[in-house]
Amino acid sequence: MTDRPQTLQQAIVYFSDKDVAHDYLVNLRWSDGVACPHCQSKERHSYTTTRKIWRCKSCKKEFSVKVGTIFEKSPIGLDKWLPAVWMIANAKNGISSCEIARALGVTQKTAWFMLHRIRLAMQSGTFEKLSDDVEADETYIGGKAENMHEWKRKESGVGRGTVGKAIVFGLLERNAGDKPSRVKTKVVKNTKKKTLQPEIRNNVEAESNLYTDSLKSYQGLEEEYIHQSIDHATEYVRGNVHTNGIENYWSLFKRSLRGTYVSCDVSHLFRYLDEQTFRFNNRRDNDHTRFSLVLGMVAGKRITYAKLIEKTEYKQLRLFR
Repeated sequence: MTDRPQTLQQAIVYFSDKDVAHDYLVNLRWSDGVACPHCQSKERHSYTTTRKIWRCKSCKKEFSVKVGTIFEKSPIGLDKWLPAVWMIANAKNGISSCEIARALGVTQKTAWFMLHRIRLAMQSGTFEKLSDDVEADETYIGGKAENMHEWKRKESGVGRGTVGKAIVFGLLERNAGDKPSRVKTKVVKNTKKKTLQPEIRNNVEAESNLYTDSLKSYQGLEEEYIHQSIDHATEYVRGNVHTNGIENYWSLFKRSLRGTYVSCDVSHLFRYLDEQTFRFNNRRDNDHTRFSLVLGMVAGKRITYAKLIEKTEYKQLRLFR
């Protein structure tokens, strides 16, 4: 086998050795020397080989390679964590917690928690704005009222239109030459002008070409952008004026929700967006590169199970059409 696994089968075999998995993460996280996650000191720390624990020479605290990452305080070994990261980073339509549980020999509850921690690592918020040709669009996520039991329909308030559904806003920068298209997405409360236009201004460079549909909330952007809209009641494409790119992303996202996850709590919807956005923006990379990108973002991110399941104002939505 090569030094680095290139396929899922190779990754499972490669990381089945816990020492190899541990050393792999250590070298990726601390390529220029082990640094204490508590005080950031890089002094020569004492190391217990059997426990794989360092003791910081400066602050005297003990730490492992998991401390300060999404893996912190997890009893699951890296020999299972790393294949799980590989699978979710490279599964085109996502991978369910039931499938992860069967593949890794853990409970569904554990697999669900693992996947949400990995999705947290996939968050790649950046201050870099989109530019050149940018498409903006919004979509509604939620099941059809006709597919719900009467009591569930009354409880959620779902009707024939958009009532009771979650709203997601998205921006897509079109590909230019060798540069592939990329997206930014966010769950929003409504589609009013005061909600959508600040999102555009915060994430799109001024004077860019902006393409939207004919929703009135986009009116008034002409002073800052070269704004052109398309009325879907009469046409879908007029030269370069269309929103087909971002609508293709919505299609991919909803396919993963319908086919893989089936349903999710709307309070977790942004996490599934992070997952799909990561894979979309890095779709031209190979499996090992995407895997390494996720592992490179595990530090400084941690969520507890209690925080993940805390009650919110939202109801559960059936995410299929």
